[in-house]
Amino acid sequence: MTQPQSDNAALLSVEHVAVHFGGLVAISDMSFCVRRGEVVSLIGPNGAGKTTAFNVITGFLRPTKGQVHFGGAALHQLKPHEVAGVGLVRTFQKTSLFLTNTVFENVLTGLHRHGSATAWATMLGLPSVRKEEKRLRDAVWEILDFVGIAHRANELGGALAYGEQRLLGVAVALAADPTLLLLDEPASGMNPSETADFMQLLDKIKARGITVLLVEHDMPLVMGVSDRIVVLNYGRIIADGTPEEIRNNPEVIQAYLGQGVKHA
Repeated sequence: MTQPQSDNAALLSVEHVAVHFGGLVAISDMSFCVRRGEVVSLIGPNGAGKTTAFNVITGFLRPTKGQVHFGGAALHQLKPHEVAGVGLVRTFQKTSLFLTNTVFENVLTGLHRHGSATAWATMLGLPSVRKEEKRLRDAVWEILDFVGIAHRANELGGALAYGEQRLLGVAVALAADPTLLLLDEPASGMNPSETADFMQLLDKIKARGITVLLVEHDMPLVMGVSDRIVVLNYGRIIADGTPEEIRNNPEVIQAYLGQGVKHA
């Protein structure tokens, strides 16, 4: 078994985290790190604990024991909006969008937490407010162009195809200016062409200096974009290594990937 890697200089450090729901052990003892600039994938069978791990990291769930640190600061006692406020932003398996708002309005909503105008200045329509609104709207167009859905800007979020809704979810997350972006099955519902485009988008996100932690079942995507892969099975980590190491790990093949992984 490959031992979970640790690094005191890690951007994200998950240390001996356990999660129990009554008598059910969702995660038994999980430790791994994500270093600045990496794309790390967290994989495993359904029910392995991946989404539970995301929920712990992002403050939606308190661990039974263990700690989570981000940039050296403890996260495991923070609320979700506080976690997002320090630069750790996530997407969800089920799109969390304003489906009756336009694509543009969805991303603008994500950006407004970076606005500095007071309510009083907004009501008075001061020039500084108009200048800031223009800055935010220009930023929306830049993000939509970056993820490839600028041509959908005036359509309702609920009118998008599912794969495009996933891209909109990424756009809204990018609007929050993350240091670490957590993507929960972002390629779900995408066809092969869309998935290939999404792999290129991940490369562009990494080139911007954004670190990525990814949960995904699409193994060609995982093997193609990851610097490292962490494998969960029955609430414990069974491997942590490069794509090549994971592809050839007998325990991982037996537990999850199967022989077909060698051709992924």
